[in-house]
Amino acid sequence: MRVLVTGASGFVGSRLAAALAEAGHDVLAMTRNPAAYEGAGTAVHGDVEDARSLEKALAGTDAAYYLVHSLDDRDFERRDAAAARAFAVAARDAGTGRIVYLGGLGEDSDELSAHLRSRRQVEFLLAGTGVPVTVLRAGIVIGHGGISWEITRQLVEHLPAMITPRWAATRAQPIAIADVVRYLVGVLDCPRAEGRTFEIGGSEKLAYLDMLRRLARLEGRSPVIVPVPLLSPRLSSYWLALVTDVDVATGRTLIDSMANEVVVRDASIRDVVPFEPMDFDSAALAALAERARAA
Repeated sequence: MRVLVTGASGFVGSRLAAALAEAGHDVLAMTRNPAAYEGAGTAVHGDVEDARSLEKALAGTDAAYYLVHSLDDRDFERRDAAAARAFAVAARDAGTGRIVYLGGLGEDSDELSAHLRSRRQVEFLLAGTGVPVTVLRAGIVIGHGGISWEITRQLVEHLPAMITPRWAATRAQPIAIADVVRYLVGVLDCPRAEGRTFEIGGSEKLAYLDMLRRLARLEGRSPVIVPVPLLSPRLSSYWLALVTDVDVATGRTLIDSMANEVVVRDASIRDVVPFEPMDFDSAALAALAERARAA
């Protein structure tokens, strides 16, 4: 298939482009700067804020992966909505057969954070022009370079002692980046996946506090971790910016989402793309090994 991958130079997109190319697909890697692209596939210019560039990038495609988010922008909800609308229109006009979108876990019945509400809105807008959309909803993705993973790793490696706010007790179902890519590739040419929404996660449901402790044990560290009942999202975001590489705006967006439990309630993806996903320790060790190789 001729497949466009947006965000092809990013954390998920770079790995996905390589996996699609290895599977024999004709990959178009959309980037704002094709001359600097060094990943898998053929680099094509495209910018979600430039409708004309999207028309050219999507021309002749059988499918497109939408991996665009604006976490570091204070006005990310408006920007993400505008980008999704433009992409949906361009995909319809180009005759693209399907869009595959990586969204976020979280119960619609909960009071979702702005970040997760935005992910839901993007799902709706991508489907608004009639192009079939396959949605994969994930929570924390574990892999070298991923924002949520880097926060976890840097907290454990930088702090001999830390306080953890109430949101650290919220459960999540972390998933290895390799498993995310495997699901994304697996739904591409599967007729049963067209127009459906799936939830994906690893083999374990863990509180964020448990992830910190498990990673510390894997690295041979023994940080003192003290849960506290009060630490506002604003203070938490400044704390993260102080001790990790994550900026305040991104940290605040992610922390707000940690109030929502993000676990898989519907495991129907396992019937469509059957395999056993990694547990937390295996995913963490793979991320640490990739970081060591990169260094």
